[in-house]
Amino acid sequence: MTTAPQFRLFPLRPLTFALALCCGLAGTAGAVPTDPLTLNALQPDSLSALPPAFGEHGMAVSAQSLASETGAQILAKGGNAADAAAAMGYALAVVYPAAGSLGGGGFMLLRPPGKPGIFLDFREKAPLAATADMYLDAQGNPLPNQSTLGWKAVAVPGTVAGLEEMHRRWGHLTRQTVMEPAIKLARDGFILRQGDVDLLATSTEAFRKDPYARAVFLRPDGSPLRVGDRLIQKDLANSLDLISRDGAIAFYKGPIARTLVKLSHHNGGILQMADFEHYKPRELPPLSCGYRGFTVETAPPPSAGGVALCEILGILSGYDMHALGLHTAPALQREIEAMRHAYSDRRNLGDPAFVQNPVTHLLDPAYLDAVRASIPTDRAVPSTSLNAGEVSPEKPQTTQFSVIDRDGFAISTTYTLNGWFGAKVMGGRTGIILNDEMDDFSIKPGAPNMFGIPGSLANAIAPGKTPLSSMTPTILSRDGKPVLVIGSPGGSRIPTIVLSVVLGVVDYGLDIQQAIDLPRVHEQWMPDTVEVESGAISPEVQRTLEHEGYHFRPHAPWGMPEGILVGGPKLGLQGAVPYYGGYDRRHTGGAAVGQ
Repeated sequence: MTTAPQFRLFPLRPLTFALALCCGLAGTAGAVPTDPLTLNALQPDSLSALPPAFGEHGMAVSAQSLASETGAQILAKGGNAADAAAAMGYALAVVYPAAGSLGGGGFMLLRPPGKPGIFLDFREKAPLAATADMYLDAQGNPLPNQSTLGWKAVAVPGTVAGLEEMHRRWGHLTRQTVMEPAIKLARDGFILRQGDVDLLATSTEAFRKDPYARAVFLRPDGSPLRVGDRLIQKDLANSLDLISRDGAIAFYKGPIARTLVKLSHHNGGILQMADFEHYKPRELPPLSCGYRGFTVETAPPPSAGGVALCEILGILSGYDMHALGLHTAPALQREIEAMRHAYSDRRNLGDPAFVQNPVTHLLDPAYLDAVRASIPTDRAVPSTSLNAGEVSPEKPQTTQFSVIDRDGFAISTTYTLNGWFGAKVMGGRTGIILNDEMDDFSIKPGAPNMFGIPGSLANAIAPGKTPLSSMTPTILSRDGKPVLVIGSPGGSRIPTIVLSVVLGVVDYGLDIQQAIDLPRVHEQWMPDTVEVESGAISPEVQRTLEHEGYHFRPHAPWGMPEGILVGGPKLGLQGAVPYYGGYDRRHTGGAAVGQ
């Protein structure tokens, strides 16, 4: 006799949890330091009041609990990680439409059991009618809002093609089975909670300007939806039903594409049927590097995020970060300088189909050794002394989900509309919100941006080109088996968010939830300031680093990493079950659900 699968869903904690984290005097890994350099280390035991979620047969983690539950339910039905990932991707299009819509695109890193990692790029592409100067006026100056609002800002969506390609190649269950939960959530609706209402509130005025979005996301009197209201999306349910029946053809060659092209044409956009008919996701070799005996597989270009992550890890590998202590002045000084150099080095990265990327050079051990040798350990390096690069313009409003099944098949997915609710337009009766991904290109290459930095020629607009991204879905493995599955939204901060979790788990002995809760620090070369979340550094550490020439700027909590640790709640600590999940409680609504 078999027993019903048990799901464990940990309660949400308010945003104030992250803000209340404070700096202790105890050292890392449970030891009390005696070295004066580490006396101000954060205390790991203060980082999380709740343990990670756990699962015997798998784990699903996302920014919306209904999507996480959907993934766990598919695993319970005998589906593998690919089935669960497809179900979660479609469910997020319903319950997290601010970022998970079918009108967007993203990256997926897969690690099938006993096989190398696979990177799937289903990012949006510039329409075939796109031109390098399409957002400039007659004098060559950028036109306000043209690349961010309305149909002219929309790039060719890739989410449906990516999910379908992934499920076709690696899934076990039928498409109808994995899409059924999303269709039900759209047709029957779901009760809004505070996190859902908060996301809808970001775009209330935009909904009022779009008749289709207004009918879905506002009350009949035009007022915002409230906690306890039921969000029903019948048009989206019909679109999902078409895809369930006909697959990607329905979206790219059928009625959905025809509707989107017609609306684009009538509203100043440049989408055409050829854009949809020619769209294909592409498989690329993952970017791979090593750290402390682990294989790190992450996103290659057209993401600059994986390059930055691997360069930072390569620089830090030459320091004993554990001995330096969790968020002590010496440890943070090394981290900040590694971030500064990696973000400066992201210059001239772009779509590999259009440009030659210097990835091999940037990750060459000899180059990393030279960078490390050039970094002083007692003062800040002026950002202006480093070669020019580009600050990524991409928005932080993205979403991430991670899943693993009983066989150890692991998938990390980051996908987006760019800004919350993308270009703020709905595709008519398709119920689909469209992206504003064209804004991720350099709108005027060579011209200085707000920081006086020249835009990248490598990321200039071109027909069929994929814009540069910072999305960094990542899997750490050892002896061919996944150990950590992680990723996050956050725009240009994504690589340092993922870095924070990796360092927390690998160097500082934190469990997966503590590593996600760890207050974050971010430096991206320009502007020449260090952003810090509340509680990230003690007053003593801040004074020490300010004396060394660092400038700090408080920042509201950022990012939403969703992670899975395999084998135990901490590295080297064997658990009662194999899978442990953590989700970011800085924002309400997410969940880690074990199966």
